[in-house]
Amino acid sequence: MKVVFLGTSGSLPTPERSSSCVAVKIGKGVLLLDCGEGAQRQMVAAHIGFSRVKQIFITHLHGDHVLGVPGLLQSMTLQRREESLEIFGPRGLHAFLQGVSNTLGGPAFPVTVHEIGEPGVVLEGHSFNVEVCRGDHRLESWAYAIKEKPRPGRFHPERARALGVPEGTLWKRLQEGEDVGVSGSIVKSLDVADAPRRGRVIIYTGDTRPSEEIVRLASGADLLIHEATFADDMIERAKEDGHTTFSQAAGVAVQARVKHLILTHISSRYGDVSPLLEVAVKVFPYTIVASDFLEVEVPSA
Repeated sequence: MKVVFLGTSGSLPTPERSSSCVAVKIGKGVLLLDCGEGAQRQMVAAHIGFSRVKQIFITHLHGDHVLGVPGLLQSMTLQRREESLEIFGPRGLHAFLQGVSNTLGGPAFPVTVHEIGEPGVVLEGHSFNVEVCRGDHRLESWAYAIKEKPRPGRFHPERARALGVPEGTLWKRLQEGEDVGVSGSIVKSLDVADAPRRGRVIIYTGDTRPSEEIVRLASGADLLIHEATFADDMIERAKEDGHTTFSQAAGVAVQARVKHLILTHISSRYGDVSPLLEVAVKVFPYTIVASDFLEVEVPSA
């Protein structure tokens, strides 16, 4: 699993920071977390092909998080995409995309829009699930958890051979946790393979005030991607606008006991973020600030 930050600005893009968009590479596929204006250009610069995108997850219907979707759909159509695409987001997302399609013409491939109404699992994929909880913003907003399913433990071929298991499909079944019969005997998976490894978890908050619901969703996560729009001297402004300060986001990471924290959605008023990062690191040491095109590999357990 690799995370690529395509847009890390808050509300207004800057010469250094584009509008909100994060790509998560899982296998050969890509899912997008938010898709602000300029996302297509950022994808091209990051060498992420449009055809690799399987799902788009929109946190809320502010322009800097959703205005990139119509252009991306049109570009996919120009590239003669045929594969279906799923888009998840708050109520009103379907009407927004339908309105654009009525004016500009709709995509020439199947697009399914899932409007989220309740917390819980919204996607059950082959290797991962996506779960949501409510954010605390000025309008309906959702935070997303990408939860990788448990992965097979390390397989030990020498043990399998010693137990007379022929190489092939039986090895695969054993590695996937299944006990198999060989020459009238049962060979247990744990005889030849290590226990399954815990799947990795990535949390993406979108725009939000500090939230107990997000703390619960993020509990023990490998990576928390949390907005940090304002410095601490603007805490009242953050509360009013439905955002979080640097130290508040670090506090969420502490409460949730996550392994790593990456801060994004940085207000355009801040150039050098080093002093702001110093404040956050004092609260949660394993913190960095995202920049456009930052790539982060989420290591296996």
